[in-house]
Amino acid sequence: MPSIKAFAAKLYAAKIHNQINTWASNPIETQQRIFQSLISQAAATQFGMDHDFKNIHTHQDFVERVPVRDYEDLKPYVEKVVAGEEDVLWKGKPLYFAKTSGTTSGAKYIPITKESMTGHIEAAKNAILLYVHQTGNTKIVTRKMIFLQGSPVLEIKNGIKLGRLSGIVAHYVPKYLQKNRLPSWETNCIEDWETKVNTIVQETLNEDMSVIAGIPSWVQMYFEKLIEEKGQKIGDIFKNFNLFIFGGVNYEPYRSKFESLIGRKVDSVELYPASEGFFAFQDRQNEPGMLLQLDSGMFYEFIVADTFFDKSPQRLTLKDVKIGVNYVMIISTNAGLWAYNIGDTIQFTSLAPFKVIVSGRIKHFISAFGEHVIAKEVEQALLSALEATEISVSEFTVAPQIAPTNGLPYHEWFIEFENPPSNLERFAAQIDEALQHQNSYYFDLIQGKVLQPLKITAVKKNGFQNYMKTIGKLGGQNKTPRLSNDRKIAEVLTNINKTI
Repeated sequence: MPSIKAFAAKLYAAKIHNQINTWASNPIETQQRIFQSLISQAAATQFGMDHDFKNIHTHQDFVERVPVRDYEDLKPYVEKVVAGEEDVLWKGKPLYFAKTSGTTSGAKYIPITKESMTGHIEAAKNAILLYVHQTGNTKIVTRKMIFLQGSPVLEIKNGIKLGRLSGIVAHYVPKYLQKNRLPSWETNCIEDWETKVNTIVQETLNEDMSVIAGIPSWVQMYFEKLIEEKGQKIGDIFKNFNLFIFGGVNYEPYRSKFESLIGRKVDSVELYPASEGFFAFQDRQNEPGMLLQLDSGMFYEFIVADTFFDKSPQRLTLKDVKIGVNYVMIISTNAGLWAYNIGDTIQFTSLAPFKVIVSGRIKHFISAFGEHVIAKEVEQALLSALEATEISVSEFTVAPQIAPTNGLPYHEWFIEFENPPSNLERFAAQIDEALQHQNSYYFDLIQGKVLQPLKITAVKKNGFQNYMKTIGKLGGQNKTPRLSNDRKIAEVLTNINKTI
């Protein structure tokens, strides 16, 4: 007989499904309402007065007054907020700063307001509820759940709490889930990732787990330690484990490895959270793409990625986007981010409703020779080569080799294999062929003998973990870029390979 909690979850999930369907069925009107609300609420802020918000009535008015900015461009305003000033980017002061690692500016402080915090919490909750509504699987709310995340210990900076986004969110677990949730608060507060994972293993080993969530590379580390401890597949250790929730990276390169570790297939739900906002989540099983959150205090603009670095690229709204085009996503939010470039590139998989996939980072690409290869393309090329083989990959990244000792330049793939190919050169050729099919510029460079086909450097076991440890980013929300336009990561991995 279903428990009261399971019955209530089913009713609540149906209600949430109807609410979401209302705005998802009216996307343009919903976004226009959000846009007008944001401009109206921020008109009296420093940013609003500096950019003449009182005379912004249309998207074109906004484009003319508010240029696209990244964190560095917005930093003078953020520094005022950090210093304790009110009504700078948004009314009043933020509740939190989500602290992230900037590549050029050191630590980044992303404001989270009372209004924007609601969006983070609602989207995470709704992702699970829509899964319940679609599948009818209410048992997940009655068993144990684990979310591998950063420490919830927060600092105080000029009266505002400061921490990692996942640590901040840990303070908002609803009461009806607190008894089900693992790890314990004390374990979650452990800062050292390896110590934390080892403690989590001991804490969860004999629990009835149904939901496991986290970035795939770090969940894989947790799974491997569980198997090492118990000597069984994850599906045998946790017989009722049937939902994996993930975000941050594409799951597909990990899927076969996870199914091997688990010993069977489990449902999965993809999320698209960031410190700047919770943008999308997978609303249906077995359908590509995540439902773009249009009614969560965020207004979206899109710039075709190939034109992004032009002098005045066109800024599109939802009504003008197309399926399959690579866009840079620009956001304006009720946390006070205005025409803000979060650095991600996305593609639409559906326009009714609007669904997206993350295709990469605008700064994470290889175009050392004009090929502009993006993360989605290298991931798809690898998956094509892995298809119908026993080869499995733990982690990988790609870098250009501009000045090789011999021959033409090439793309160097650093791959940590779980089960390596018997013929590395043949496997490399299969990836290269698939990548040429993905990217016509790369095809032309290979066929025109400007580049030689890619080469693979096999990374020794735990090489990527050691790399992340070397740069102080082991665990939490951190992830290795799939590709880069320089050899900074490549050089560290090369040195690690020599020392392991």
